[in-house]
Amino acid sequence: MANESVNPTHLEQPDPAAIFACAHSLWEAGESSLELSETFNGVDGFMRAILRAGELFEKWACQHVFFDEMNECWPYFLQDRFGNACFEIMKPNALESFDEKDCLRVALHLNFPLRLDTKQAVPVDFTSVNPNAVVGFLEFRIQSVRHSLTENDVTPFGWDDEPFDEEFSEPFFALYGIAKDGLLEHIADRKTYGEALRLVQKLAPGIVFPNFTVRQ
Repeated sequence: MANESVNPTHLEQPDPAAIFACAHSLWEAGESSLELSETFNGVDGFMRAILRAGELFEKWACQHVFFDEMNECWPYFLQDRFGNACFEIMKPNALESFDEKDCLRVALHLNFPLRLDTKQAVPVDFTSVNPNAVVGFLEFRIQSVRHSLTENDVTPFGWDDEPFDEEFSEPFFALYGIAKDGLLEHIADRKTYGEALRLVQKLAPGIVFPNFTVRQ
């Protein structure tokens, strides 16, 4: 599935069943391993924390998850996987500070298909045929990359990478042209996927790239 625009015209609305599923999944994953009285000032504090995290994640997911590519029932999937996924990427006592960065970490950990909007840098590595390849590049490639602050070079940003690693810059999007000999030529860098897409569409009118990304 592909589109010329990466700005969604319709977004899902938060589902109370999904929020409850997130909270219940966190409860089951954390109840047996947490000293609730010490970590959250008792059961009430833990309940407030898991409900807040569930509501925040569901709102974030409605903005960023491409539900058309989800084969599972969304609330059931969250019930089965969300709580364990959270505690695999963060310490249980950090749940009270659960934020949108953690939402992205969980989504990448669970391999959710993600929208390619202009608000979130997500892992991308797409190659598309140039429909005007009589001259010029045969293909174009858009790849998410970031600067290494320790090695002073550019490295790919993929699904297994920590998206907020302090040793790297924020991810951005590199555009490459691929010649007949298969060699890549760096054309430009753009802050967002949408900006990189608009540039390649100027260079190769009619070219099509996806509007969501999934783990390859």
